[in-house]
Amino acid sequence: MSIISKQDTASWIEQDQKQLHPLQHPARHTNPLVIEHADGVYLYTTDGQRILDGMAGLWNVNIGYGNKELPEVAREQMLRLPFTSNFAGMTNLPATALAEKLSGYAYSNLKTTSFTSGGSESNETAFKTARFYWQRMGKKDKTKIIARTSAYHGIALATTSATGISRYHTPFGPQLPGFIHIPAPNPHRYEGDIKAGETIGQAAARALEEAILREGPDTVAAFIAEPIQGVGGVIVPPDDYFPLVRAICDRYEVLFIADEVITGFGRTGLMFALHHWGVQPDILSFAKGVTSGYIPLGGIQITDAIRDAIWNAPEAESWMHGYTYSGHATACAVALKNIEILERDGLVQNSAVNGARLLKGLESLTEFPQVDNARGKGLICGIEIVKDKTSRTPDAATATGLMNAAMAAGLRTRVVGNALAFSPPLIINEAEVDSIVQTMADVLVNWNSK
Repeated sequence: MSIISKQDTASWIEQDQKQLHPLQHPARHTNPLVIEHADGVYLYTTDGQRILDGMAGLWNVNIGYGNKELPEVAREQMLRLPFTSNFAGMTNLPATALAEKLSGYAYSNLKTTSFTSGGSESNETAFKTARFYWQRMGKKDKTKIIARTSAYHGIALATTSATGISRYHTPFGPQLPGFIHIPAPNPHRYEGDIKAGETIGQAAARALEEAILREGPDTVAAFIAEPIQGVGGVIVPPDDYFPLVRAICDRYEVLFIADEVITGFGRTGLMFALHHWGVQPDILSFAKGVTSGYIPLGGIQITDAIRDAIWNAPEAESWMHGYTYSGHATACAVALKNIEILERDGLVQNSAVNGARLLKGLESLTEFPQVDNARGKGLICGIEIVKDKTSRTPDAATATGLMNAAMAAGLRTRVVGNALAFSPPLIINEAEVDSIVQTMADVLVNWNSK
């Protein structure tokens, strides 16, 4: 039963508008949807709307809404032990079991885990761990982090500095020093220079090498990259990019941090996305899909070499890092069950199969003058919106209008740059995939008939 009656929705919105929301601007919060409950791939509002959640929350509700097993696991764990500190000198059974489950799970070279509460904390932990490692290796000047334009790595101060989207920076003044950005490997809009005979993947990888040489290899601690850039526009790199990146990082002793906060746990049709390109990172950041958003949890995984540097440090130089909720017992218990469901119910394979169906459907929308291209892997896809296909001028305003029209028609998508993103729960079926495509086609028909 709803805790808010339909008659109270307006007063509830009035009360809500006194609060500060993430990415706040009052113009974007004049008439928010009040979500009362959700089931499967659908959201239900207090005023009776049913909305297909084409974004799975924030890219993260992988097993869908209304699952009965995760709440039961959480209840049982809360009754037994809801929380205790997981700092050195104490541990709990779910955290230990989850760490053991994850050992070598994403990538065979990553066997050691440190838990956080979410993606921003995971990337903060990755940056500090990379710098700690080089301190222990006697290379104290290796502190800089190279990231990419259009990158999104979080909202804390260091992760904002790594994020390559200016609107996240400018309202907060100067960013932290030591963060360098290079062009994103966008096959449709590469912003760097391309030499004769180069592919875009080769040019984008060369930009990394040139940045390392320009800054000095002895000053660069790590390169961080999302396998597929989500908030930056659903940018899928060329196939030759990441193997070249891995080789460059090895050549100059630069750690490679894979930010798989969005792409991990089945989102791209494989359990983790860098497997598409046969590459392993030195540090993995994860969150979101590890619990399908049912409870906050994140973490990093590291190579044995980084782990040994931490373990072998003298006590006076310990890895003094961690969060109150690192290794939260209830969150770890939920994550274990969530991973079991992903495996048991074949949701990663479903992501691959229905992701291909979704991408094919979105590609059909390129017949409309506003849709320049469709791209994606698994159940993370996007369509790029332009003013016209001759100039290919990005058109974020039209993308926003189409997003709002889709929402009115019962489909939730999200504007990322000048693209519309689609990242539905991994439980989605063929009919629901087709509904996404048909709704967007109807929206575009109506848009062009104005």
